[in-house]
Amino acid sequence: MPAKNSVKLYVEDGHYHIYNRGVEKREIFVDRDDYATFLNLLKFYLSPPSKNEDQDPASIIKRSDLKVGYYNKKNLHGIVELLAYCLMPNHFHLLVRQKTRSGITNLMQCLITSYVIYFNKKYNRVGTLFAGRFKAAMVESDPYLLHLSRYIHLNPVGIDKDFRSYDFSSYQDYLNRRRTEWVNSQEILGYFASAKRAGIKDYNSYETFVEGYQEDSEDMLGDLVIETTY
Repeated sequence: MPAKNSVKLYVEDGHYHIYNRGVEKREIFVDRDDYATFLNLLKFYLSPPSKNEDQDPASIIKRSDLKVGYYNKKNLHGIVELLAYCLMPNHFHLLVRQKTRSGITNLMQCLITSYVIYFNKKYNRVGTLFAGRFKAAMVESDPYLLHLSRYIHLNPVGIDKDFRSYDFSSYQDYLNRRRTEWVNSQEILGYFASAKRAGIKDYNSYETFVEGYQEDSEDMLGDLVIETTY
């Protein structure tokens, strides 16, 4: 019987929580270059084509001893939108909206293949890096979308008390501390910037929504936390 969330029924304009971990819960990000490489791959695939014209696919990170190319130079800007992300030492979370049914499949094939080639070459290893195929869970309601974004941004709490400044998540974009062109933070922030509400309490800002998580996250996120905590 297939594992939960391994059978993917993709729809156009659907929101999905994509996640995976290292095989045997091993680290998939060992140093800052590893995190940077994964993020630069996302940047390459999701940025407007004009932003990538001068980017050399043989030097995704600045290392004289390691050259990394792209598995596929396919551009997915306008096909997949990245709403939120968090990279942890042995797993990752992506919250995306795809415009076509094949958007997620194309992104993950390019992203994961490129990263595994880089990682195995750097650490002189062979074989699989991740615990099977990536998992994808469809987000079927606005409240769940908002609480999922919060869950993703709170992931570093266990390893970094100052999770607001954690470099490898999109939370700094949501706090206006950083502007990442290939992250669409405005869709979720829009729920807090107007009278629009989606079954959540009347929070003053996304920041108070995230950092007041103890008030109402347990009921909303119980199933999700069990599925995706590594």
